[in-house]
Amino acid sequence: MTSLPERSHIMALVVEAVASGARQDRACAVISLSERTLQRWQRAPLSGDLRPARVQEPVNRLSPLERQAVLAVANSVEFGNLPPSQIVPRLADKGQYIASESTFYRVLRAENQLKHRRAERPSQTRSKPRAFAATAPNMLYSWDITYLPTPVKGLYFYLYLFMDIFSRKVIGWQVYGEESSELAGEVMRDICARERIAPHQVVLHSDNGSPMKGATMLGTLQALGVIPSFSRPAVSNDSPYSEAIFKTLKYRPFYPKKAFADLQAARQWVMTFVHWYNHEHRHSAINFVTPGERHAGLDVAVLNRRVAVYEAAKERNPRRWSGATRNWQRVDVVHLNPDQHVIENDNGKASGATLKKAA
Repeated sequence: MTSLPERSHIMALVVEAVASGARQDRACAVISLSERTLQRWQRAPLSGDLRPARVQEPVNRLSPLERQAVLAVANSVEFGNLPPSQIVPRLADKGQYIASESTFYRVLRAENQLKHRRAERPSQTRSKPRAFAATAPNMLYSWDITYLPTPVKGLYFYLYLFMDIFSRKVIGWQVYGEESSELAGEVMRDICARERIAPHQVVLHSDNGSPMKGATMLGTLQALGVIPSFSRPAVSNDSPYSEAIFKTLKYRPFYPKKAFADLQAARQWVMTFVHWYNHEHRHSAINFVTPGERHAGLDVAVLNRRVAVYEAAKERNPRRWSGATRNWQRVDVVHLNPDQHVIENDNGKASGATLKKAA
């Protein structure tokens, strides 16, 4: 909408342009103004734009008393937990008409009463899990459970798998016939003994499954001095490392096309996979060293040898390189659920609180 002073100024500019030899339609096109609009302004130069002063009010609009009647019925004991789609037919069965269904919805929406009218738990705001950064093995673990098929449809074996997020090494696993926090606690006790985990050294991240938050598992973690961390409900991105390794596991070429015959067969296959993953698989996220090498601190020597190979190749034939050789720099820090500024500013070094500070 154009104010009256602006209209007068625009019309003066057009008149000046026409006086200088320009065509009126071309002058209007330059300022994106319709020539018909200009002509309307010129016919009534003092009338101004009347649209802002126009008030549209439906003749059948509810009065304040009628709105209160709608709210009183919707919030009554009889209808307080029902949506308008249920209220209006019930009123009709009683021979009553107060307002249409759409009017009930509109009035309730305006009063912010349309959400959670039933006896259900309202949605809760979930904050992002605490950010962690690992700079060495045995600082940050992730674990989860995945299904393995059995010959009986609807029944599964359960793979409990724990991995070190810094090295990506599978540090503990077991296949059982059931999900339970007691079994998960046994695997965690074995891991702490083998890896010589000191109290308050490790953070263990998981989702919100019942085995993860069971009393026995939480009690075991407390006794071992392991710090628990949990994802938000139904947010797989909060625990990406376990999700990624399960996809790698189930998309391997030698993953069985048929169900595992028994528990022993499932354990045998997982043992083969874990050996391949830890000691043969060059992991892309840690610059293509094996998780076993990185967990043992051997990745530095491996990467340095690669640097020497590439520098020697460049020295022999420098014309093949227009710039630096491939980056074989070690990944010194791994983040879990980092804050946005860490994602934007991360240059391969630890930024923000590390686990030593968190512990």
